Amino acid sequence: MPKTAHPQQLLDAGYIDPAVLELRPDYQALLLAVDGLVPGASNDASEALLQKAEASARLALQEQKVEALPHVAAWRTAYQGFGAKPNRTRNSLEALLRRAATGLPRVNRLTDIYNAIYVLHQIPLGGEDLSNYSGPPRLIRATGEEPFDTAANGEAVVEYPEPGEVIWCDDLGVTCRRWNWRQGRRTQLRDEPTTALFILDALDPVTTDALRAAAEDLATHLSQLGPDITITNRLIDKTILP
Repeated sequence: MPKTAHPQQLLDAGYIDPAVLELRPDYQALLLAVDGLVPGASNDASEALLQKAEASARLALQEQKVEALPHVAAWRTAYQGFGAKPNRTRNSLEALLRRAATGLPRVNRLTDIYNAIYVLHQIPLGGEDLSNYSGPPRLIRATGEEPFDTAANGEAVVEYPEPGEVIWCDDLGVTCRRWNWRQGRRTQLRDEPTTALFILDALDPVTTDALRAAAEDLATHLSQLGPDITITNRLIDKTILP
C-alpha cells in the first residue's frame, strides 16, 4: 500500500461503477480493511471454526442442491447477466460450498477464518493483500484491456477480461475477475500479510443487516490475530455513486 494512503482513505475512494448497478441494482459491497495482522499457522481456534462451517454446509446441502440455494442462485443469474456461463465458471460461493461439504482447505489462520465465515454466512468474501494495491478498489465493467496476472500450467501469465465482464480492479489492473470468480496473483493473500482488504458481495435475498452481520463476525475473529489490530469498513450500494 502506498505510504500516503491510509486504509480508510482507500475505502472511501472505492466505488461501484453505475454500469454494474444497472446490471444488478440490488448489489451492495462491504469493504473491510484490517491492519496490524500477525501471520500465523492454523490453530485450534481456526480449526474449530472450519469444522463449524463444514457442518453448516453439509446441513444446507441435505435439503437441496448447491445451485438451488437462494444466495447461490442469485449469483448464477448475475453471471448470466454479463455473459458468463455459471456451469463453466462457477461463482466463488458455489465453488466453496461444494468444497466445504467434503472438507475445506487448511491454509493459515487468516485464510481459515475468512473461508469459514464465507461458508457460514453464504456470502462471497474475497481476501487480498492491501499492501500490494495501487489506488482504491473499484468494481467496473471491463473494457477488455485491463491486465490480469494469473497462472496457467504452473507459469505466470497475463490475461484480459472479456469486454463487459464485471471485475474488481485498481490502478494497475484486475484484482478479481467475473465479480468474485478468480483473484489475481499480485494482490493475493499469502503467508505473511499484515494489512488485508476483505470484500463481501451481496445480492438479494441477502439483506444489508445480514451483510453487516457477516462483516462483524469476520471482524470479531480477525481482531484476535494481533495485539494492535485496527479495522475499518465501508458499505457501498446504489445510494452511493462515484
